[in-house]
Formats: sequence, structure tokens, C-alpha cells
Amino acid sequence: MAKTDYRFSKKFLWGAAVSAHQVEGGNINQWSQWEQEHAKTLAAQAPYVFGELENWDEIAGTAKNSSNYISGKAADHYRRYEEDFDIVRSLHMNAFRFNIEWSRLEPEQGVWNTEAIAHYRKYFEALEARRITPVVTLFHFTLPTWFAELGGFEKRRNIKHYLQFVEKVIDEYGRYIKYVITINEPEVYASQSYHEGNWPPQLHSKTRMLRVVHNLIAAHNKAAKLIHARGRRYKVSMAYNLSHTYPGDDARLTVWSAGMINYGANVYILRRTVRSNDFIGLNYYFTNRIYGYRTHNPDERLSDLGWDMQPSHLADVLEDTYDRYKKPIMITENGLADERDQYRSWWIAQTLQAMQTAQNNGVDLLGYMHWSLLDNFEWDKGFWPKFGLVEVDRKTMQRTPRKSAILLGRVIKKLRGV
Repeated sequence: MAKTDYRFSKKFLWGAAVSAHQVEGGNINQWSQWEQEHAKTLAAQAPYVFGELENWDEIAGTAKNSSNYISGKAADHYRRYEEDFDIVRSLHMNAFRFNIEWSRLEPEQGVWNTEAIAHYRKYFEALEARRITPVVTLFHFTLPTWFAELGGFEKRRNIKHYLQFVEKVIDEYGRYIKYVITINEPEVYASQSYHEGNWPPQLHSKTRMLRVVHNLIAAHNKAAKLIHARGRRYKVSMAYNLSHTYPGDDARLTVWSAGMINYGANVYILRRTVRSNDFIGLNYYFTNRIYGYRTHNPDERLSDLGWDMQPSHLADVLEDTYDRYKKPIMITENGLADERDQYRSWWIAQTLQAMQTAQNNGVDLLGYMHWSLLDNFEWDKGFWPKFGLVEVDRKTMQRTPRKSAILLGRVIKKLRGV
């Protein structure tokens, strides 16, 4: 990460991101219930799902162990959050994205947990004391068990329960909050849970998937209206999982397919929600090079999850999104699974250059949140994928910033002039 002649506003938000279920530990929700029921199955399937990865020999012991799929203590962030915030400050970051776990605040329908409410107030106060700007997510894939039993977001009538939670968060913590992400990656949640069948409730229905997508669109628009009614100081968005999708040749089928895939992945939901947004939250991980009607990426560099890595294409996504909607953009997630930390510094350097290129071409950028601050529980894959800037020892919970994190911290320090 040698190049540091980047130019960013002094108000630019430099941070990292987490989600509650992936780092807090001790959550009881629809996902933790599903883990208990499916851990053995996920472990048995691991050789068939991950066996072709280049790092299979390194991860096999963990991936074939059923305990890998039980979140348990996760990264123990619920108890160690002040230690983690100190790490954020040590990396010269001034922002932190996280979500408030709905199942903690409202473990039973209509019953608010005063202990959990007090916990998150202390959480906000700890951020404020360190001058770290919170970027608050309200739904990041996990639901109270009672809400899931009512049908979750598959039922339009259930949106009112989500809005009551949104209202409670603003009532309790509004003075600490400026940036709100209503929903994280609605298309990913709907696809993985209701079409691909990889996440709870493990359904395989395009109809149900589309119903959930449209209900999440409605939930976002209603939530944004509710939040804005409480004050214009609040800045609201979704976190959209946007990819760079482009044709690999000039064949008519290729060009048509790339256009359709791009519309479904990058346009459909955003177009129906962007009017409610003050900015656009953008999660970037993927490039899709299309030949015919299939994705064929160069695969020159692969993450530990086997994902093709093209961080420089972030510039294309930023420019296309800004040109289309003319709203400020916050990069709310961006990172890679890289246990040996062999690619992360390269990824970050390429990302910073892409951000600078986009700014040079007129894009209004608000901030950058790296995914993730900590090694975490990676949903149906468990603990073996390591996304963290900070390594977490699963036995002792000791935190150790990786070399890439220290290098990023030095760059941020220079850019912020601190």
C-alpha cells in the first residue's frame, strides 16, 4: 500500500463494519435457532460445498466440525465492545457501522428488554466518547423468533412490527444517530433465504422470494418516512449489494444477458427505493463478466471463499450509480476473506485508488466502511472465512490487528491529518 497521495475531505468517514449476530455472541433469534437444528448437516455437506477451494486442506478440520456452525460467543463483541472501539481509534478511524439486534430489544412481541436498551445506550456513549460516528443498521438478516414465526417479511402485514422497532430505536437513541441503514442487502437475504434455500427458512420459491423483496422495499420506504418525520437531521439509506456486471464480448446474447443481470442485481430495488434515500449505501464485493448467459470471471486472484477479486472495478460501480441517481454514496461494506492476509493490503490499495478515480470523475463520496473490523461468524459458512482487519483468537478472544489493518490505519492517519 505504497501510494498515499489520495485526496479526501476532512469530513470523510473512515471506518469498519460489523453485524450483531456475527460478532456479539449470545444472540437468540431465528438464526441461532436454525444453527442448532442444522449444524451437523452443514458440517457433513462441507466437503461437497467447499472441497474444491484451493485452501480446503487448511480449512477442512474446521469446516467439517459441527461446532463451526454455532455462533455461540461469536467474537464476544457484546462484552468487549469498548476494547474493539479502542482498536477502531488506534486505526485512526472516525466511524463504525453496526446493527442493533432487534431480538435483544424485543425478545417477545411487544415486550421491550430494558437491560438490552441500556446496553446499546452505553454502546452509543462509548462511541461518542471516542468521537466515532455511528452508522446504524436496523435489519441485518436476523429476526426475533416471534417475528419469524409470524411469517417474517413474507407477510406484508408484518411490516408494522418492524416499523415499531424502528420507532423504538429512534426514540431511545435518536440523539446519537445521524446515518441510518434500514435494511442490509435485501436481495441477498431474499435470494438466500427464499430461493437458494441456504439460509433460514430454507425455501425454494421464486414467488416467495419476490414477495419478500417487495415487502422489504415497502418496509424501507415506510421506515424512511417514519425516520424523516422525526427530523431532517437523519440521513437514511439501504445498504445495496451492487456488482460490476459487464459483457465479455459483443455477441447479442451476451450483451442482452449482461443488461438483464445488471438490471436485476443493481437497478430493480434501488430504483424503487432511492427517492426515500438521502444517500446510497453501497456494498461492493463482486464483478460479473458475462459470456452468453453465464458469468466467466478471469479468476486471477481468488479470496479464501473462491470469489474472483476485482477491487478496481469499484470505480465503475460508483460512477454508474452516481450518474444514474445523483445522490451521495457511502461505501458501507467492502472487503475479502483472507486468513493469511496475503491480498488485503492490495485489495485496500486498489479500492482507495478506485474511490479516488470516482471522486475525480465527480462522484460525491461520504465514507468507506471496511468489512469487517473483526473475524466473525460468516452465516452458513461459520467461522473459517476470515474477513477481519483484526484477527480474533477463537479460544482466548484476543484481538490482534493484521498487518493490512496497521497499514490502512497509517493511510487514514495521513489522509485525516491526525
